[in-house]
Amino acid sequence: MRYIKFETSRIGYSAEQAEEWKTALTVGELIEVLSQYDKDRKVFFSNDDGYTYGSITEDCIEEEEYTEYEDYEE
Repeated sequence: MRYIKFETSRIGYSAEQAEEWKTALTVGELIEVLSQYDKDRKVFFSNDDGYTYGSITEDCIEEEEYTEYEDYEE
C-alpha cells in the first residue's frame, strides 16, 4: 500500500511557540501540496523518527485560537 507520510517534529509546548518557527503550512498550501497525490491515498503521521505512526480522522480536526502558555517567556 502506498501512503502519504507526514514526518512531524515537536518544536514547542504550545501552538504559539510553534508559530515562532514560521514553518507551519497554511490550509491553502497544504491543499496545494496534497492535490498532486491520488485523492484516495491514505495519510499517516510518523512520530519519533518512524518509531510510532498515527492517522487523521474528521474527529481529530478542530479549529482553535492561540492561548497564553504559562511558562512561556519572550
